[in-house]
Amino acid sequence: MARALELARRGLYTTTPNPRVGCVIADGKRVLGEGFHQRAGESHAEVAALADARARGSDVHGATLYVTLTPCNSFGRTPPCVDAVVAAGIARVVAAMYDPAPVQTGAVERLREAGIRVEVGLLEDEALELNRGFVSRITRARPWVRVKVAASLDGRTALETGASQWITGGEARDDGHRWRARACGVLTGIGTVRHDDPQLTVRAVETPRQPLRIVLDARAETPPGARVLAAGDALHGGVLMVTAGGRNPEWPAHAEVIGLPDAAGRIDLAALMHALARRGINELHVEAGARLNGALLAAGLVDEALVYLAPSLIGDPARGMFALRSALASLDRCRRLRFDSVERVGDALRILARVIV
Repeated sequence: MARALELARRGLYTTTPNPRVGCVIADGKRVLGEGFHQRAGESHAEVAALADARARGSDVHGATLYVTLTPCNSFGRTPPCVDAVVAAGIARVVAAMYDPAPVQTGAVERLREAGIRVEVGLLEDEALELNRGFVSRITRARPWVRVKVAASLDGRTALETGASQWITGGEARDDGHRWRARACGVLTGIGTVRHDDPQLTVRAVETPRQPLRIVLDARAETPPGARVLAAGDALHGGVLMVTAGGRNPEWPAHAEVIGLPDAAGRIDLAALMHALARRGINELHVEAGARLNGALLAAGLVDEALVYLAPSLIGDPARGMFALRSALASLDRCRRLRFDSVERVGDALRILARVIV
């Protein structure tokens, strides 16, 4: 199963909106075939592993199939994997975790009805970690939201003027691009567009596809020449402008626009998350300013914080990580997080902290 998870990670940048899945077929300790899901519309991991076994000349009849997600049980872009597993004569299936998609209900039962022994739960936590976004989209109807912040040791993300380039060094910035690459969408706000004119593309690492670029701009004020509005090509994904009203007539035609106003005339953040989930966005990577970060946090829409702490002190007045519209009345009201990892990246500390629900 550890090898199956290793294979699944090869699809880290490519499988969206599908889950990352790996598979190993073995007879005892002898590997007969292995595979992973590369991208939507192509073979699922089980079918890829069966094909690999055939290419090796391996007989899989009576073998055990290890897979990181229970085999699919529905027709989509490809036939059900359950059918292929049964037809191959597999005797035992060991899955790391259940597929949470309702359309996959009954997969385990079908395998057992065919006389196949099924076990689920081996290295389940590791499999879940690989597909946090997919599980979130299926079970909560919203993406897994990660807020990335680069800050000084005293938690400052920019000068009072908004200048923030560069707080962290090159290695930390390159590492941030790896996290961008695994996301389905990268989100920012109009304030960041004005101050930094970001591209929101993955540039520091090789990737076969670019995430969707998403800008929250309630009044449709993004300049038509902003780099984030560049046309999609081999180096750019699509662009989605989210407003609280209509479209800026000066924006290029390729920019998609949706209006999601709330009662106060701001962008309805909860409605946005549901809209992104309907588009197949599993992981949403946020690179924004303190105001948007704070609004997402206050709305209960932040799942984890990816923080790069630089060995520097900026002091006040300067901008923080999360700006809240109203001050907390007591420390009991603060949002609690759990450190999942703390690692050194270049001269910075990278902290991954999960919001405690």
